[in-house]
Amino acid sequence: MRDIARATGVSLAGLYYYFASKEELLYLIQRHTFETILAAAQRKIETIASPETGLRALILLHLQFFLDHPNEMKVLTHEEAWLGQAHGREVRTIKRAYYQLCLAQVEALKKARHLHQLNTRLAVLSLFGMLNWIYTWYNPRIDPDAATCADIMGGIFLEGILGERAARKKAASKVASGKMMELDAQDDRHSQRPNGTALAEPPLWARSNSRTTRVQSV
Repeated sequence: MRDIARATGVSLAGLYYYFASKEELLYLIQRHTFETILAAAQRKIETIASPETGLRALILLHLQFFLDHPNEMKVLTHEEAWLGQAHGREVRTIKRAYYQLCLAQVEALKKARHLHQLNTRLAVLSLFGMLNWIYTWYNPRIDPDAATCADIMGGIFLEGILGERAARKKAASKVASGKMMELDAQDDRHSQRPNGTALAEPPLWARSNSRTTRVQSV
């Protein structure tokens, strides 16, 4: 509070006249910031019908706000734990409303694109994880503006979730193909005598089952 008093030119007593405690000041900063970005996001979403377009708009809004208010965003990201129970509950309620707004857009996209396997909670929290740390690395001298960052990050996120189904199928196919190749190689190794002649043994799956049976019977 003394640092704030010095920076603002207000006496410490005068500062405490307006803010009863440093916790109250922290609470007001967080409440004002979250209410501002939530209201802006709600206004933006009301004018957009497409969930994909809505998500891109939210990403741009989020990034633009972060880059315009880096100090506030540091406070929002790191200082919530210092709020008391009542203040913390009120701030978390606003944050939850903002999260639900973004979640609703991802849910709508999931339904529209038939992304049945998409974990929307994981997707939204991953998106926030990508967006919220921009203040730790963003350098206006070498990094693009908010609109360009939003376009790139939106592409990374949307192409990731929209390609999830294809990625799952591709991964499953690779796994299945790899297992079949491994089984074939094992069969080839076990079917050869040291001199290269074939052994009259049952296939690998039969031998595996017989071993399993013996182990279980013991």
